[in-house]
Amino acid sequence: MEYPPLVPGILLQRYKRFLADVELDDGRVVVAHCPNTGSMRAVNVPGSRVWLSPSDNPKRKLAWTWELIELPQTDGSLAIASVQTGRANAIVEEALCEGVIAPLAGFETLKREASVTDARLDFRLTAADGAATYVEVKQVTLKETDGHGYFPDAVSARGRKHLEALARLAAEGQRAVLLFCVAHEGIDSVAPATHLDPAYAATLREVAACGVEVLAYRCALERKAGVPRAIRLAQRLPVTLTRTLETAGG
Repeated sequence: MEYPPLVPGILLQRYKRFLADVELDDGRVVVAHCPNTGSMRAVNVPGSRVWLSPSDNPKRKLAWTWELIELPQTDGSLAIASVQTGRANAIVEEALCEGVIAPLAGFETLKREASVTDARLDFRLTAADGAATYVEVKQVTLKETDGHGYFPDAVSARGRKHLEALARLAAEGQRAVLLFCVAHEGIDSVAPATHLDPAYAATLREVAACGVEVLAYRCALERKAGVPRAIRLAQRLPVTLTRTLETAGG
C-alpha cells in the first residue's frame, strides 16, 4: 500500500485522544488527526520524528493525519511504527490478494466486514468449493521492555468479543483466524498482553485451544531518500501464547 507524499515533523503531544501537535520541519506547528483509539502505549513518545499525510479536502476539520513514528531501539537503531490503525485492513487485504499470507492463499472471493452472530469480522474468504475462512485483523505496535510485541495495549472488551465470535465459528466447523498485523519494524514476535488485559489473554489461549488459528505478519516499509513511501505485509512472525512480560527472558 502506497502512502501519499508524507511530511516529516516532531511530535509535541497527543491529547484528547484524537489530536496531536506536531512541529513540521519548516517550523510550523500543526494539529493532526490521531487515527488511533488505543492507549498508544510505547508509540506515543513526544520528541520523536513522525510523518503526516496531508489532505486538501475542504470538508475535513484537520488537514493532517498522523501516520508513522520513528522510535529508538535498544541496539541503537531506529524503527518505524504505524499509528494509523485504519490502514491495517487495507494492508492485509492487499497481502491476501497478492498471496503473501501463505496459510490463507487460494481463496476465490473476498468479502469485507463479514457479519456473524453478535459480531462483524474483517474478512470472509471463500474457496472454490464454498468453504469459508473468517479472518479478524488486529494491529500490533506495542513493543515492551523485554523486546517482544504484545496485544492489546489496553483492556479490550471488543477484542474479546471478536475472539468469542471466532470460537463459535470454529465450533461449527468453520475455519476461523486471528491475524496480528504487526506494524512496528522492531517487533519480532507477538504474545497476548497478560499484564495489561489478563481476560483477553486467557480468552485468546482458550479459543486457540478450541481451533481458532492465530497468525502474525510484520509490515515492511519501503523508503525513498529516507522518506517512507509504502507499507506492505512481508514476514511471518512467531506467536507465543504462554509468554508474559513478567516471566519473559528478554
